Amino acid sequence: MYALLIAQDADESEVLSLVLQRAGLAVTTASDLKRAMQSWTEHPADLLLVTFPGSEPLAQVRHVRSQTKVPLIVVVDSIAEEYHYALLEAGADLVVPRPFSARLLIAQVRALLRRVGGVPLFSLPTLSLAGLTLDPATRTVDVVGRSPQRLTQLEFRLLYTLMIHRGQILPAETIVELVWDYSGGGDRDLVRGLISRLRAKVEEDPKNPRYVLTIPGVGYSFSQEGKN
Repeated sequence: MYALLIAQDADESEVLSLVLQRAGLAVTTASDLKRAMQSWTEHPADLLLVTFPGSEPLAQVRHVRSQTKVPLIVVVDSIAEEYHYALLEAGADLVVPRPFSARLLIAQVRALLRRVGGVPLFSLPTLSLAGLTLDPATRTVDVVGRSPQRLTQLEFRLLYTLMIHRGQILPAETIVELVWDYSGGGDRDLVRGLISRLRAKVEEDPKNPRYVLTIPGVGYSFSQEGKN
């Protein structure tokens, strides 16, 4: 397993790299979160640790969560309890205010990795429905007549969820719980964005989808017949 560390300060980056290594992770470092997320599909990680010197990271945390569900740790300056709460609600798994204890952070990272271990994708069965085949081992989707497409982790989880619940209509709140693994009010914009990215990979005409259907005012469904 390896971690991606986004840090601007060289000294802090060195300390946090050592923390992640002591927690059992190989570490890749970068300084630009936006660029890292743009290449996430090609260069994913098992854990993401991002430092925010003197800035409010709420929007960035939401952006990360729109792309991936891997454990997310954010290091911030001292913040109010209300903002700390907001970061956790937005999808951060651990918020670490400065100054922090390296020893304690090592233990927290290890605990987080144990908790989110989950089921490896290669143990899930391949699904084939209506001319569409989803392969968990390679995280690719193959639609008859089109080239196979590699999915991001969230795109895969969304399509897998819809396919195993075929014939059912899943509300946005349910999709958030099943795909992002957290409960509470579903973020409809988050779900809409992920649905749009998935359709771009599986639909011949994303504006007139055959597989991933929107049921207005209710939610989303996978069409067993491959048509609306």
